[in-house]
Amino acid sequence: MIKVLLFSALFFTTLVFAIPQVEQNSTISTTEEQSSSADQADTLNKTQKIQELLTKKENLDKEIIDNNIWSKIYSNYHIYIEFKKDKAVLDDQINILDNKYKRTEKENEALEILKNKRSVLIGKLQLLKEYETDPFKKFLTPPVIEEVPSVGNPIAVISAISYQEKLKSDEEEYHSRYESLEAIMEKMKEKKKVVEELLLLDANTTKYSQELLDIKDKIKTFAPVLEIFKTTQNVHTKKIDEIKLNLQSDIKRELEKTMNLGAIILFFILFLLFVKYLVRRYMSDNDRFYTINKALNATFFTALVFILLFAYIENVNYLVTILGFASAGIAIAMKDWFMSIMGWLTIMFGGAIHVGDRVKFVRDGVEYVGDIVDISMLRMTMHEDVTLTTYTTNRRTGRMIFIPNNFIFTDMIANYSHAGLKTVWDGIDFVVTFDSDFKKAASIAKEITKKYSKGYTDITRKQLNKLRSQYHIKNTAVEPRILTFIEPYGIKISAWYLTNAYATLTLRSTISAEIILRIQAEEGISLAFPTQSIYVDKNVPKPLPEGPTLFDGENK
Repeated sequence: MIKVLLFSALFFTTLVFAIPQVEQNSTISTTEEQSSSADQADTLNKTQKIQELLTKKENLDKEIIDNNIWSKIYSNYHIYIEFKKDKAVLDDQINILDNKYKRTEKENEALEILKNKRSVLIGKLQLLKEYETDPFKKFLTPPVIEEVPSVGNPIAVISAISYQEKLKSDEEEYHSRYESLEAIMEKMKEKKKVVEELLLLDANTTKYSQELLDIKDKIKTFAPVLEIFKTTQNVHTKKIDEIKLNLQSDIKRELEKTMNLGAIILFFILFLLFVKYLVRRYMSDNDRFYTINKALNATFFTALVFILLFAYIENVNYLVTILGFASAGIAIAMKDWFMSIMGWLTIMFGGAIHVGDRVKFVRDGVEYVGDIVDISMLRMTMHEDVTLTTYTTNRRTGRMIFIPNNFIFTDMIANYSHAGLKTVWDGIDFVVTFDSDFKKAASIAKEITKKYSKGYTDITRKQLNKLRSQYHIKNTAVEPRILTFIEPYGIKISAWYLTNAYATLTLRSTISAEIILRIQAEEGISLAFPTQSIYVDKNVPKPLPEGPTLFDGENK
């Protein structure tokens, strides 16, 4: 009985202690599961945070590098420093091998390789030499302020306004440099914070540690540059503001002075017009009116000169401006003389006409052909010669023709010997009957013209080839051209050939005479002239239809 009681007590005790143990084990298992879930969530959040920071860092790197001159300068400066370090290492290695008493073949080869590397490195250092000392100096230096223009006349106002615009443009450009440097500093500071956060999340990564050192080095480099830039910009801005205020004051003073002066001149102009009106109304003698009108103009011009002198005589430099106004008045009063002088300058520097050139001048329908024998400031002197124009049109020659230089702007002047081209095309026309061998006649004309113009053809070909580099000359054919045309009373043969511009009639006469002799010697060719046929006991033949031009293979 006692044994039964002891066993029951033991069982009850075991049961009492076993129930809490089971509950405790169950609690521990639940806690571990919760802890595992929390760890997984933390790991996920950490990975997500790292990814966000990496994306942000990548964007910052891109903003720092892209289109920012400061980053590029720093990069070049950093490369230069690295190259210098590499060169120092190479120098030490070369010195060790060079000072070695006895070198093996491999050591000699190694020494040669090191020297080649150093040579290449020296070349790279030369290219980056501007980054050796103070690489940012070029961009820190403000734009040079040029000499401030003096505002002492109306024309100088334009220069002063232009100068103000230039100052404004330079100031904006310099300020944009400062803003770009300030922006890159902000980006680098943001990147520094991002890298520090990455290190906190992933302390075992050496990459971020090195990147943090690099960004700190950049910030350390750019911080004093930014301070210097800020101070320099403040000084530059104050100096420009002072110049602008002074210029604005000078411009305002000069404009007021010009308005007063303009009012005085306007009063004199109105007074002059009123006096001219009275003279015109109460004076009937045209000669006396002409004299008085000239006197009034001269008086007004003199008064204008004195007004300008009194207005600007305070500074001798303004004399140039006064002379400019005076020149304008003279140019209006003596327009033709002034235009002739301008024409002379155009002739002298343009090179269109030279002394000795043969020219053709047309004025009021009358043609003048001759040689230029003199060019003065007001006129060209031309000596007429016996030419085709004098033979067909003027019927007189040998005169000295004086051509005002200003005519080159209003009239046509043809130069027969420009740029060394001393030949021209001349033509001879003759007509053969319809029943003649016109091809034989054209062949004779071609043979004779080719014979007498051969020398001029060769000269012209060479000269045209030279002129093709100066002018857009397409047609450089220089061989004689024989053309045939149907005329009412026969077939016209037109022979064109090159001849001396100074002796066209001489060669024309020679060729004409020989063509006549050759035509007369041919039995199948008859020269045509206006004729009339009468048909009594035969049908009238139909007239030839008007058709295209006949030609024997030559160019049209």
